[in-house]
Amino acid sequence: MNPTIKVEQVTKSFGKKTVLNDVNVTIPKGQLFGLIGPSGAGKTTLVKIIVGMDKADTGTIHVLNEKMPNLALLQDIGYMAQSDALYVELTGEENLKFFASLYKLKKEEQIRRIAYAANLVNLTPDLKKRVSAYSGGMKRRLSLAIALIQNPKILILDEPTVGIDPELKLSIWNELLRLKNEEEKTIIVTTHVMDEAERCDFVAMVRDGRILTSGSPKELKALFHTDNFDEVFLKAGVKQS
Repeated sequence: MNPTIKVEQVTKSFGKKTVLNDVNVTIPKGQLFGLIGPSGAGKTTLVKIIVGMDKADTGTIHVLNEKMPNLALLQDIGYMAQSDALYVELTGEENLKFFASLYKLKKEEQIRRIAYAANLVNLTPDLKKRVSAYSGGMKRRLSLAIALIQNPKILILDEPTVGIDPELKLSIWNELLRLKNEEEKTIIVTTHVMDEAERCDFVAMVRDGRILTSGSPKELKALFHTDNFDEVFLKAGVKQS
């Protein structure tokens, strides 16, 4: 069976700085895939290339068997960027309605998806407020709701839980696991939080634009002889240098 996402020999530079260096990633359907690494490692650039917002200098990206970038595929991809792209002069509800209108959803489905997404991120009581009055955490939660609005086959979430309180963070992760298990959605999460990394099926550790190592959390702990996931990342870095 063809993988949902296949990244082959992708390199990307900005000026003289190489941000991605010969990156290869294969993600099957229904996998929760973690991209782990510090700020500036290249995680955001990689997910933008997968979504089709950026082009690789060399290499190829296929999503759902289609070569990227491909505008038609945006119907099937929910993307939550690291920086919130919201209309702050509109209310939360108006933002959700606007983004829902971009997709091929019938009116009843739009209403149902908006209610589901707002409830998931605990924003239902605040939907009538202007986004300009939202806190940073509320804006992150609205961005996540927007990524889910069209019921996409693929979810790509760049640091989705930054600035979100621990209780809500847990409920969001529980929902991501449900979407993977019950609806077989393919999910990519970038994070630098190691306990979140351990919730993923498969992890690729990124530093300086290269994948240091990859595997399931269990495999990586065994490979580096440790029960501590922070140590896996540290030891993987040492092994490469």
